[in-house]
Amino acid sequence: MKAGSGTLIINIMSEGKAESYEGVYQCTARNERGAAISNNIVVRPSRSPLWTKEKLEPITLRNGQSLVLPCRPPIGLPPAIIFWMDNSFQRLPQSERVSQGLNGDLYFSNVLPEDTREDYICYARFNHTQTIQQKQPISVKVLSAKSSRERPPTFLTPEGSKSTKEELRGNVLSLECIAEGLPTPIIYWTKEDGILPPNRTFYRNFKKTLQITQVSEADSGNYQCIAKNTLGTIHHTISVTVKAAPYWIMAPQNLVLSPGENGTLICSANGDPKPRINWLMNGVPIEITPDDPSRKIDGDIIIFSNVQERSSAVYQCNASNEYGYLLANAFVNVLAEPPRILTPENTLYQVIANRPAMLDCAFFGSPLPTIEWFKGAKGSALHEDIYVLHENGTLEIPVAQKDSTGTYTCVARNKLGMAKNEVHLEVKDPTRIIKQPEYAVVQRGSTVSFECKVKHDHTLVPTVTWLKDNNELPNDERFSVDGDQLVVTDVGDHDSGTYTCVANTTLDMVSASAVLSVVAPTPTPAPIYDVPNPPFDLELTDQQDKSVQLSWTPGDDNNSPITKFIIEYEDAMHEAGLWHHQAEVSGTQTTAELKLSPFVNYSFRVLAVNSIGRSLPSEASEQYLTKAAEPDNNPTAVEGLGSEPDNLVITWKPLNGFESNGPGLQYKVSWRQKDGDDEWTSVVVANVSKYIVSGTPTFVPYLIKVQALNDVGFAPEPAVVLGHSGEDLPMVAPGNVHVNVVNSTLAEVHWDPVPLKSIRGHLQGYRIYYWKASQRNRRHLEKKILTFQGSKTHGMLPGLEPFSHYTLNVRVVNGKGEGPASPDRVFHTPEGVPSAPSSLKIVNPTLDSLTLEWDPPSHPNGILTEYTLKYQPINSTHELGPLVDLKIPANKTRWTLKNLNFSTRYKFYLSAHTAAGLGSQITEEAMTTVDEAGILPPDVGAGKAMASRQVDIATQGWFIGLMCAVALLILILLIVCFIRRNKGGKYPVKEKEDAHADPEIQPMKEDDGTFGEYSDAEDHKPLKKGSRTPSDRTVKKEDSDDSLVDYGEGVNGQFNEDGSFIGQYSGKKEKEPAEGNESSEAPSPVNAMNSFV
Repeated sequence: MKAGSGTLIINIMSEGKAESYEGVYQCTARNERGAAISNNIVVRPSRSPLWTKEKLEPITLRNGQSLVLPCRPPIGLPPAIIFWMDNSFQRLPQSERVSQGLNGDLYFSNVLPEDTREDYICYARFNHTQTIQQKQPISVKVLSAKSSRERPPTFLTPEGSKSTKEELRGNVLSLECIAEGLPTPIIYWTKEDGILPPNRTFYRNFKKTLQITQVSEADSGNYQCIAKNTLGTIHHTISVTVKAAPYWIMAPQNLVLSPGENGTLICSANGDPKPRINWLMNGVPIEITPDDPSRKIDGDIIIFSNVQERSSAVYQCNASNEYGYLLANAFVNVLAEPPRILTPENTLYQVIANRPAMLDCAFFGSPLPTIEWFKGAKGSALHEDIYVLHENGTLEIPVAQKDSTGTYTCVARNKLGMAKNEVHLEVKDPTRIIKQPEYAVVQRGSTVSFECKVKHDHTLVPTVTWLKDNNELPNDERFSVDGDQLVVTDVGDHDSGTYTCVANTTLDMVSASAVLSVVAPTPTPAPIYDVPNPPFDLELTDQQDKSVQLSWTPGDDNNSPITKFIIEYEDAMHEAGLWHHQAEVSGTQTTAELKLSPFVNYSFRVLAVNSIGRSLPSEASEQYLTKAAEPDNNPTAVEGLGSEPDNLVITWKPLNGFESNGPGLQYKVSWRQKDGDDEWTSVVVANVSKYIVSGTPTFVPYLIKVQALNDVGFAPEPAVVLGHSGEDLPMVAPGNVHVNVVNSTLAEVHWDPVPLKSIRGHLQGYRIYYWKASQRNRRHLEKKILTFQGSKTHGMLPGLEPFSHYTLNVRVVNGKGEGPASPDRVFHTPEGVPSAPSSLKIVNPTLDSLTLEWDPPSHPNGILTEYTLKYQPINSTHELGPLVDLKIPANKTRWTLKNLNFSTRYKFYLSAHTAAGLGSQITEEAMTTVDEAGILPPDVGAGKAMASRQVDIATQGWFIGLMCAVALLILILLIVCFIRRNKGGKYPVKEKEDAHADPEIQPMKEDDGTFGEYSDAEDHKPLKKGSRTPSDRTVKKEDSDDSLVDYGEGVNGQFNEDGSFIGQYSGKKEKEPAEGNESSEAPSPVNAMNSFV
């Protein structure tokens, strides 16, 4: 045995044969407190036996048959590794058709002629003895005759349709199926009632072997392998049972008890089958050890009660089944020891800010001491709301800050005493690279520099190292480090790569990299102008209660100078994620003194501005929580209004989180009656915006004030605001209401004001209700309302109806509603002028008469006294003739006008009278008829007289015949004239033509009796068929004879030598105006013919 330890050394080389040391070994360690024993250790010598000699006959078979070459290696320790090779020590190729089984045999699903050989050799390698054993070669000859018939698969191994397999928990489960058939079968694997575990399932040997690693009881079940080719399918089911050697659920743990305490040892193990639990004490079965009244065994638990020092011992738990066993030692130590702290005193811990800090306090004692931590000389105990207290006594500060620096005291206590120990914590600023090396593209032969500016805690000394492609810099004088810069001169292609700056301190390490690309020389590019790069390296210094200094490093200005910096802040406590404007400084500054509010968790960021625009924001600075203080301001918009007659609702706009200045924001609400001598009544409410005072008198003025406070103190004294308790409906109606009628549509109302005390609220004004009296429907009166704001005592009622009876009353209005109504007052409006008659229509037109019918005005506005009817004729040019005025009694609604002109249009004006005067008029037009035959029936339409039914002369047969004869005669005369002119004949011009245009071309006009287009003076639509000629059927001749002068340019008209007319044909002739209503004369056909004679 090795000196100073329990190690047993066996030197087989010099101390005999290994077989002599074969056996089971166990180590026992013993002292006065007890004995511990080790697990059993089995020692067995390795064996690599030779193959038994055997005579192997050559194997001959036909093409396509199956074949199994047995290996049957000797049994060695540990088992041999099997493989097949030839005489040249080359491994034989394997495939889906040819493969080696788990037992070492070589399986052929079907043989081919190329499988013929005489050196199929099975080798067994024993790794422990480093030896290889060889089996006799096997000769195989495949006859190359016609291949065997194709056949469905059958299994070579395992045999039959079912088999079983057992495996131990935690081992690798290997299932094998090898099939023969022609063509070569393909193997598939499934699990009945389950799926194969995807992360632990592997296929070997061309899917002929299924392996499941870390097998557990859940992997038990039926596995099915399926062999399939084109001729059929075959199945084999392997029933797998997973057994388990014992494994710990809870191994017994050492137990330290003080005299009189209780405790338990638990030995919980599982396995399949269920393991047996045996207890030993100091290596001896517990059943044969002396009885101990403080000890009770209950299966896999030992219960200790009221232990004494003699109960100290080492207990062993043995859990075993047929597949293995477990053994664990547990020391039950009964002792009485005051606390001892094992961590050295005044240990110094150094950590980087914002990282965890672990302060150790290793301790010992019995009973088990309780541990408390304190900070500073008079600090209170540290609790787990900010800190983490571990069971081993370690104090963890999850995120150490600068203010975490200080002295911490660990105190251990039990009933036997107390021990304490001080340790010290220093929180250092992190090491940062504030100016990182930047990506560079340089030309061959030029110089490049990388800058790496490091900022670190002033108490730490950093070491800066440069690497190229994560290796040391080349040993080349072209590489030099000058302060914060790495300079590379005469750059070549081989200098391309990644350059890394690594800054190390004793507590942390940071690095930054940049890529160098070397290119051929190119023309110098034009400068690029852009917004600045964001500032970086924000730092807070000189941290005061209400101020802090912020510093930063500007980013690249991108060829446009920075004009200013904008500083923004975020309040992570009250408005996380929302950034507010804090300050602006000039572009030359890199520091700013910032004014702060109390109880705000500030973070800052900086934006740079140049002529191009704003940069992106910088990274946020570290957070800075200012100390709480009393509020600076009181709530605003304080009001006092009652919602009910007996309450006072005090409302205000609360302070926001930023204005609270500290935790526990509340409000002190105070009130008292303005006109009384009462003291202020106050109540403190939570962070709300309303408080209701109940039981107040109705509409009494109150003085109100609302003051903010928090856990630190009160805000300044607030301003006093005037409010009123709740209003109630007014109690009194306005008095002395009287009405002055101004005219038929307007009245003025007067009333006396209501006393202010009876209003019981804020005076809103007075409201007049008035309605027209109706004898027909008194229940459904249409009341109208007019409201007069303020304290007015009179008002005008416009829009009244003349000659009507009205009733009104007046009510006072406050914020609650209306008071009672005054007594009703009745007044009457005088007569007014009436509206126009409701309708007017003309019926029964004759040659010289028209009958008018009408309806009275819809709004007479008084008593009708008479009607006024005016009418006048309208000629063909729509000119109005003389106006005739008639007075008609009021009881008439029909009137006949006689002695009118025939075939004449008239316009009528009808209006009604009251004592107040003449009302609006209604107008209408109608026409008398041409003759008695053309009298129209009465108009039942809209009231207009229809046009007279006349005979149209253009449709009469005699007139059409006459016109055809005239046209034929004119045509003959034109032909004769044309012939004579072409022969140069002479003819006198006696008279001018009666008409300038051909009657066939120039039609009569409707107004003058000539042929022409018919048009209506009203709507210009063609008239209905009928005569438009005068009733005497005559056509008048023009008054004057023709003159040659009228055809030329005065008396100077010229003639040629044969007397024919030469010169311009002017055709000037004015139309004579029509006289009265008679039609204009038409040109005579006789005159038209005389023009060409």
